[in-house]
Amino acid sequence: MSPVFALLAVLGLGLIGWFTARAKAQNLHSGRGTLHSLPSYHAWHMAIWVALPAFMGWALWQLIAPGLIENSVLADPAASILPEGDFQRSAILSEARSIAGNPEAVAFNPKARELVPAFAEAIAKYNWIGTALSLLLAFVGGAWGYSKIRAAYPARTQVERTVMLFLLLASLIAILTTFGIIASLIFETGVFFGYVSPADFLLGTQWAPDPFTSATKEGLGEDYGAIPLFWGTIFIGAIIAMVVAIPLGLMSAIYLTQYANPKLRKLLKPVLEILAGIPTVVYGYFAALTIAPMVRDFAIFIGMENPSTESALAAGAVMGVMIIPFVSSMADDSIAAVPSSMRDGSLAMGATKSETIKRVLIPAALPGIVAGIMLAISRAIGETMIVYMAAGAAANLSANPFDSMTTVTFQIAKLLNSEGEFNHPATLAAFALGLVLFVVTLALNIIALRVVKRFREAYE
Repeated sequence: MSPVFALLAVLGLGLIGWFTARAKAQNLHSGRGTLHSLPSYHAWHMAIWVALPAFMGWALWQLIAPGLIENSVLADPAASILPEGDFQRSAILSEARSIAGNPEAVAFNPKARELVPAFAEAIAKYNWIGTALSLLLAFVGGAWGYSKIRAAYPARTQVERTVMLFLLLASLIAILTTFGIIASLIFETGVFFGYVSPADFLLGTQWAPDPFTSATKEGLGEDYGAIPLFWGTIFIGAIIAMVVAIPLGLMSAIYLTQYANPKLRKLLKPVLEILAGIPTVVYGYFAALTIAPMVRDFAIFIGMENPSTESALAAGAVMGVMIIPFVSSMADDSIAAVPSSMRDGSLAMGATKSETIKRVLIPAALPGIVAGIMLAISRAIGETMIVYMAAGAAANLSANPFDSMTTVTFQIAKLLNSEGEFNHPATLAAFALGLVLFVVTLALNIIALRVVKRFREAYE
């Protein structure tokens, strides 16, 4: 039986329970005086008791069922064709399970096709059992909820507590996910540092990991110096991109808040913020097909010989355009939050509008502007597609913007998609790079939040 059918059946029972409980509560209200809770709360209480046990039972069954299905298939006479090796056996069983779920899939191993009927039968059998268990739990929970429909029963309190519990679980999921990410990065980074010393990784200047080199090679750490990656990330994302984004973003914010009339501002601000919604792969195409050739032609014009099409300048310039909305939006809000009395006082003292902007508004809004810049930097150094398509893969430690460079995010994507083994230092290096990037972006976000807090407190 399809899981969708079980879901719809439980939802149907919950809907029936909702109307049944509401009708009984209304009868109590009309015949015995005032209820502790409104009929709608009794209805939701009943629906929760129908749906929640059923969904929890189904989720628990989905954790148990795969093992039962595999044991059932292994007990089938068709399983006698399986080889003795655990790896080959697992691969054949996994392929047979996939084909049972999608009969149109192609079987690469003929033995997997022979196990498909056994898998299909076992999956259908245990899906029926799981559905029956869910419906049984729904009926039991519904009976319990129905027995609680009384005039004095605090259904509203129970429903509100349940909702608060769901909200708490939702917040805990976000927190636990963050801790899970940190734990996985730290664990795999620790394994990597078992092969390469932290000093070689953080201070080395040569980056040339080879997934096919022996992990016990002498002097292995010499090929894992990440300084060129850190420099490329800073040079492209925090220098070139900011040189583009800060002036354009700040000047656009000043124009929209101080010079543009309301109709023009209403038109231009959404258009500017559209830049933040464009997919980064589109920016990557724009950088590779339009900006990069222009940068190369400019390099030839100024006398460079054989400049590369891929360059830090092309990637950084397009990345700067991408983060203009981050700088502009924060600067716009910060300038608009400056008390009008400060601007009016400056104008009353005889200062021009430009002098007021330069000497009063910008200094007063500076904490918010700085916070926006910090958030923009953290966004820029985490960008991958633009660097992948326009900056190249060369780990160069150079200050020439026309050179090809690479960044931490590019190398993470490259290493995790390589053909090497997962436990090889070349693959594990991606986790070490990810941990460094996580720490840097976390520090930038903390600084930005503290600056914003200071800015808000200044005018409250």
